[in-house]
Amino acid sequence: MKLKRTLTVTLLILILLFSFSGIALASGGEGGSGDALGNKLPIWSILPFVGMLLSIAIIPLVNGHWWEHNMAKVSAFWSLVFFLPFFAAYGSNEAIYQFLHIVILDYIPFIILLFGLFAVSGGIILRGSLRGSPQVNITLLSIGTLLASWVGTTGASMLLIRPLIRANEWRKKKTHLVIFFIFLVSNIGGCLTPVGDPPLFLGFLRGVPFFWTMNLIGPMAFNAVILLTICFFMDRYYYKKESGLDQMAKAEKEPLRVDGLQNLVYLAMIIGAVIFSGILSKNAAFADLSSGSLYGITLYKHGGHDLVLPFVNLIRDSIILLAAFLSIKTTSQSIRQDNRFTWSPIKEVATLFIGIFITMIPALQILSARGAELGLTMPAHFFWATGMLSSFLDNAPTYLVFMTTAASLHAPAGLVTTVGTIAPQMLAAVSCGAVFMGANSYIGNAPNFMVRTIAEENKIKMPSFFGYMGWSIAFLIPLFILNTLIFFR
Repeated sequence: MKLKRTLTVTLLILILLFSFSGIALASGGEGGSGDALGNKLPIWSILPFVGMLLSIAIIPLVNGHWWEHNMAKVSAFWSLVFFLPFFAAYGSNEAIYQFLHIVILDYIPFIILLFGLFAVSGGIILRGSLRGSPQVNITLLSIGTLLASWVGTTGASMLLIRPLIRANEWRKKKTHLVIFFIFLVSNIGGCLTPVGDPPLFLGFLRGVPFFWTMNLIGPMAFNAVILLTICFFMDRYYYKKESGLDQMAKAEKEPLRVDGLQNLVYLAMIIGAVIFSGILSKNAAFADLSSGSLYGITLYKHGGHDLVLPFVNLIRDSIILLAAFLSIKTTSQSIRQDNRFTWSPIKEVATLFIGIFITMIPALQILSARGAELGLTMPAHFFWATGMLSSFLDNAPTYLVFMTTAASLHAPAGLVTTVGTIAPQMLAAVSCGAVFMGANSYIGNAPNFMVRTIAEENKIKMPSFFGYMGWSIAFLIPLFILNTLIFFR
């Protein structure tokens, strides 16, 4: 029976892929002209990426046990489905260059940062009696939302998801709390500083002032207040229906305290490493200030392009790994055990996102080469274009593409960056689209996946890939329409 269902889903995936392929071929296939790789790749080269997303969305529904033990094989399968034809069509040099570029310069730093924040935050535990009442839950969500911009969405998510789960362990209805936690702490709360979310850090590296993103406090506060209000009334409704209220009221209360405080030092090391790397990247000793290129170790040469591993990256990543190592060595195992800490969430993210990063090479290349052809001229255009792609692609390179596209409009005045002068309202739309709409799907931002995995480890039934998108369509899309009318019209 399970085999039959698996084969049925596989057939459905193939039908969908061929449907996308037919549309792509009908639209012209090869697309634009020019020497850029994105102008040479056919639109249907994104099909392995589509297959990867469909696999994540559908296979766990059909056979969750099989998926848990074979997701690495699925990730490798779709990577090879893209890479082998690409290798044959464009040659070994191009294929190796693109592979090394996405893995060494994008994926590895991405995973190192997530690993560091995950390891360190898992060593901090809030002990004591914390009853999951609507007031307590909204307080935790509010703290996490404010904290996300200063320790990153991943850092804030990993710090607070476990206290939220423990506080509500006695409750039956709590899935909604995790979903709103993803909306607020794992995404929307990270828009006020470059530390909050990777796309904003890329903007900082390209000349956007560090505190310019504080201008986004209006949209962020608007969204946070509305979502927190909705969550509060929803939570109060479910709370009143809980059968264990009397027992919780009589339970002995234990004072709150925090153990593993040395990990706050290691967390500061990680955040400091990220900020420090941004400072070094603007120093003449580490970068060619005229071209903006970073000095480093040349790993590969192809077609006049050098693949360089920047010294800045080595310094930053070394500090992050050192912080993680110190956390693991100096934190007692009892703290991690009481925290129900396991390596499964980071392992799942690393396994799936390597496939996502590799298969999204064509999508990013095509978008980079042809993004200016999309006819984007208004803040609303940039908000939705950046946001919808950031829901499924890595939001950092997507942000960079549309930041560059906004600069191509040649605003007479505005923010002077290394990619050109950008009108503030255009950059605000790109920034909010990239950060806010990462909440639209589980793969929109890495903390989404990690929070979901931790919740499921703690026996909280989370919605499927499409089920989660049902929540985001119901609560986030109407909110983003209001954002458009109020802030980006």
